[in-house]
Amino acid sequence: MPLIAPSLLASDFLRLGEESRMLNESVADWFHLDVMDGRFVPNISFGLPVISALRKSTTKVFDVHLMIEEPERYAEAFKAAGADNLTVHLEACRHLHRNLQQIRSLGMRTGVALNPHTPVESLFDLLDEIDIVCIMSVNPGFGGQSFIPQTLNRIRNLRKRIDENKLPTLIEIDGGVTLDNAREIVEAGTHVLVAGSTVFNAPDPIGMIRALKDCEG
Repeated sequence: MPLIAPSLLASDFLRLGEESRMLNESVADWFHLDVMDGRFVPNISFGLPVISALRKSTTKVFDVHLMIEEPERYAEAFKAAGADNLTVHLEACRHLHRNLQQIRSLGMRTGVALNPHTPVESLFDLLDEIDIVCIMSVNPGFGGQSFIPQTLNRIRNLRKRIDENKLPTLIEIDGGVTLDNAREIVEAGTHVLVAGSTVFNAPDPIGMIRALKDCEG
């Protein structure tokens, strides 16, 4: 049964308190929080004040995904704001191992995200330092995009390596996850499903989260 991490990027920002209460009442496992700086990606989302405010509304895991340049400058601040997982992009890190050491030293789970063009093999030598690999199944920066089908092979290749080395690393898929493709994504080897529009645009978001959770059934 996969972990479900609804992406607040797709929520109604005028109703963040209500959206947070809805997630608390659902079987969602994590809050997925996309932070964009307008430099690494062409969009700007929300930052530390919003995450700090949301932190007061829930005890669920905060899965913070930094789509920003120089993430090492802000790691301590995101820890203080309430991040449990901190994911940085390989493409934004000149010294990834150092970034991971910093995140772990602050008491957060380490995450590395990969853009669609970046080979999963680029992380093979560092997997024992990584708690979560977030494979982008759309181009980062905007919600509502369609799932890139080639992602399934990337999931299989990464899962094979993780299993061969008996590692606890989780595979997270971010982008274009729907009820129609969730089962195939999980069967390929995914542990965590990030879903934004699919959840928050659904007539029954709580029911949609439950359906995604049960997609293996």
